[in-house]
Amino acid sequence: MDIKAFVNITSKAWALPILSCLHSGVAGRQAPLLAATGAGRTAFAQSMDHLIEIGLIERNPGYGHPLRPEFRLTQLGIAAAAIAHKIRDVSAEEDQPLLRRSWTLPILTSLHTPSHFSEIKRNLPAITDRALSQSLKSMEARSWVCRSVDGAARPPRSIYYAVNTGGLISQVIAPEISFA
Repeated sequence: MDIKAFVNITSKAWALPILSCLHSGVAGRQAPLLAATGAGRTAFAQSMDHLIEIGLIERNPGYGHPLRPEFRLTQLGIAAAAIAHKIRDVSAEEDQPLLRRSWTLPILTSLHTPSHFSEIKRNLPAITDRALSQSLKSMEARSWVCRSVDGAARPPRSIYYAVNTGGLISQVIAPEISFA
């Protein structure tokens, strides 16, 4: 999977939890998925619509009532769901709100090796400076990212490392995502 597709998936807060649940065998109907993810109905519906639109899930033809459809993973969705499930395996329940933010996972993917702010920005061209800065600060507050200053460089530059849970997540997803 390329980074643009990954950024698109993570743009909806509940997309990865839904994919992870489908991967782990939760029934592909609204009620079981809502219960498993803890999502609100509106955000859940937006995430489901998004996943259908980008081709990761589809209605299961011939199953379910028209008002209570059943969903299943597409071939493309199976690979994305496997990544989502790996992320969920290495993270704790209290990590989920940070994981649902749009840029957390793409930034951690970029931090598979220590990187300067400008290198992260180059890997994620759609991110704004403000969004990158705020995401790095929130991950630093959770001890997922460590920032140090490279004093040998002129001018001094910050370098960011994925550590603790952020490091585990980065190790799990970086091999699956290409920056090409």
